[in-house]
Amino acid sequence: MQKYKKVWILRPFMVLAVLLGALLLLVAYSRHWILFVCLLPVVLGALGYMFYRYFRLHREIYRLLKNMGQHLNVTHRQGMFDLPMPAAVVSQRREIVWYNEAFRKVLAQEDLYGSYLNRITFRSLDEIKHHQGDIISYKNKHYRVYIVSTDSEEEPMHLLYFIDVTELYDTAMKYKLTRPVIMVILLDSYEEIVKNARESEKTQILSEVNRLLEQYIGQTTGFIIRLERDRYMAIVEQQHFDRMLEERFSILDQTKNILTTERVPITLSIGIGYQAETFVENEQDARQALDMALGRGGDQVALKIEGGFKFYGGASKGVEKRTKVKSRIIASAMLELIENSDQILIMGHKFADLDAVGAAIGMARACQCLGKDVHVVLDYHKCLADCLVDHYRKYEKDDLFVSPHEAFSFIRRGTLLFVVDTHSPHFVESAEVYQACKNVVVIDHHRKMVDYIDNAVIFYHEPYASSASEMVTELVQYLGNECVLAHYHAEALLAGIMLDTKNFIMKTGVRTFEAAAYLKKMGADTIEVRKLFASSMDSYQNKTKLVASAEVYHGCAIACSDLLTDDIRVVAAQAADDLLGIDGVDASFVLYEQGDTVNVSARSMGAMNVQVIMEALGGGGHLTMAAAQIADSDIPKVKQLLLNAIDDYNTNMARKKTSQNA
Repeated sequence: MQKYKKVWILRPFMVLAVLLGALLLLVAYSRHWILFVCLLPVVLGALGYMFYRYFRLHREIYRLLKNMGQHLNVTHRQGMFDLPMPAAVVSQRREIVWYNEAFRKVLAQEDLYGSYLNRITFRSLDEIKHHQGDIISYKNKHYRVYIVSTDSEEEPMHLLYFIDVTELYDTAMKYKLTRPVIMVILLDSYEEIVKNARESEKTQILSEVNRLLEQYIGQTTGFIIRLERDRYMAIVEQQHFDRMLEERFSILDQTKNILTTERVPITLSIGIGYQAETFVENEQDARQALDMALGRGGDQVALKIEGGFKFYGGASKGVEKRTKVKSRIIASAMLELIENSDQILIMGHKFADLDAVGAAIGMARACQCLGKDVHVVLDYHKCLADCLVDHYRKYEKDDLFVSPHEAFSFIRRGTLLFVVDTHSPHFVESAEVYQACKNVVVIDHHRKMVDYIDNAVIFYHEPYASSASEMVTELVQYLGNECVLAHYHAEALLAGIMLDTKNFIMKTGVRTFEAAAYLKKMGADTIEVRKLFASSMDSYQNKTKLVASAEVYHGCAIACSDLLTDDIRVVAAQAADDLLGIDGVDASFVLYEQGDTVNVSARSMGAMNVQVIMEALGGGGHLTMAAAQIADSDIPKVKQLLLNAIDDYNTNMARKKTSQNA
């Protein structure tokens, strides 16, 4: 009844108001009787309204308490008073009308009668009711809140119970913040870095790397151990790992300041597992994440999260691996598979380009030399390298190329499928053919995607290679002396290399030129290869229109096409290449529609990582060449998404430079 008694506290103020009104009227009467007459109705009206509100408040509170009492019998009322946990009754308007002694001691600590629930929490009554038992925080304490409501239509009442779970909450938070995070760290291309270094230089490089890693992990409560000469494992607590996330793993930039004798920067690849239940599972997740980081070119951090991976870094070019040991090992394993297979199919990606078709022709020739029946699965009508297919057919009249529908007649239990120039099951020429084949070999050079082919018998993935054709050229040389290429096979492989390197300008290394030299030795005619890149007059004019319509945004040339030609994919890619020749353009993006899907072709000279930008749109690729496909959209929407992705990329790079300078 304290609320009821609280009404009578207003009596002294009412008496004071009456006295002040009488005094005001007395002064007015002494001044002039007209002033008295004017003020009299005002003062009487104000006093009357005050008395009306006073008695109305009295009746409302009495009715509210009466209504609350009707819904609680004697046992309930006594139980509410004696509850050891804090409890309070609030009206539908969230006004606190009653609380017990425990509430007053623990939560109130002051008179809250007539106050609103906002003093404790801003959650609505419906939200509290819908999420029974949710935790709210108040004055450095944490409570689980439960609500019981009456069904009165006149004045619904709500009884709130507060259970103190501060100790349990703090324990749970401490457990979460001290959860172990396992990091597997690899020094990228260690063999290449120290290959020509002196022993003293090797020791100096490793000592500097060890110092940086120990200093980086030493800022936490964790530890780091060296597993091998180029591999480390670190375990840190979640609270320190969160800080690493905020800094976006500054160790990646710190190690690049270490230069070798050949002025090659040191880079790290880090795989992290932290969401599993056990140490073993976290360690397995960390290794999988490290494989993903390496498959995307290294120099980055990969986090294994629920449903996939998350990446940080990866803005630099990968260090080329000059050793061909891996190629020889892969070729030996492939040779055994080929010899044990009675039928072989080779398949590239959808809308196959010169690299996919060239790699397929080269691999098919190697299998034919080993005496195997082989076919290339290709949709000729959707192929972007039909000129190469026609060039091959001038010299070979066999039925090497088959449509995806025809390929099913060649699939048997022992059929071996080669997937070249892609490693995603969503991008293969025919998903049905891929699913029907049990033995799969993948040969690809694109940076590894999350949804990669995970059931391959051999997964030959080399992101440092310029093209799939370069990889096949190396394999052919190790599949035996009987594998000899004719000049048109060599020209097909050389065309694939020239396409992906932009005529040996982009992403070329020592092994690229070695592969080209071998193909030249096999009789490849560079003039014939150059003819494969010739375009029609209409295509050239369409490309020119695209280039002319481009606009520059933060160093990025963006062109949008409304052309509906059959060769729009080729034209868009060529336009993206030409836009890079404009002064001040670091990256180029060409957008075009095909049906209800918007395609984006992206290129750069290395100053910007277009792969990161395309991944923000759901695509992928390389640092200098990437693409994306956005379904059920239009060009204006995708263009805005692209602009946002460019802004985010620039923001992240600026933040990275700031932290690096700091």
